[in-house]
Amino acid sequence: MRAARALVFDFNGTLSHDEPVLYALYAELFAEHGRPLTEAEYFGALAGNTEEAIIGGWLGVEGDELRSLVDERVARYRRRADGSTVPMHVREAVRHASDRVRVGIVSGAYRREIEPVVEGAGLADAVAVIVSAEDVAHGKPHPEGYLRALRALGDGVAAADVVAFEDTEAGIASAQGAGLRCLAVRGTLPDERLAAADGIVDAIDVELVRSLVG
Repeated sequence: MRAARALVFDFNGTLSHDEPVLYALYAELFAEHGRPLTEAEYFGALAGNTEEAIIGGWLGVEGDELRSLVDERVARYRRRADGSTVPMHVREAVRHASDRVRVGIVSGAYRREIEPVVEGAGLADAVAVIVSAEDVAHGKPHPEGYLRALRALGDGVAAADVVAFEDTEAGIASAQGAGLRCLAVRGTLPDERLAAADGIVDAIDVELVRSLVG
């Protein structure tokens, strides 16, 4: 891989190791609405999709009811997640990267979910760009989020200069659709579902970041 001029991270399950938290929240919410969700069902079919696709698809709701349920899910996340969901080795890796290149986040989560976790992990000043759910018309696997991040990164950074980190098929497709190189991070899905990525890594750490940016 050529040296990267920017690194961009997916949020849920990649930067923040919070997929178990998300599953618990969806399971709780869906059970309250009469459609229980198993862990296998969540990771098998829903993880990585947009909030609207997950809730609307599972509960068969739309419009104002869907928006209300999305707001409720986000509020529950904000009460449970904090900087502790970002492991120390990931924090160190992001810090190492931000001292050398531009760092961004592209996520299907909402800004009001992302920012408190990033701040709690002590990384607010390390992240130059955040593209969240409310910034795009089309969520992953559509490439819009990454295309917006490229524009925001500025300084002549081209798609080929950027490496994205993702943990789901939808995220990989989104990053690659925008022309970025994409490394899949193990933890959310099995390797066979990450095979489209340019590589698969066990973890995001300083050694990995050093190999990408120096």
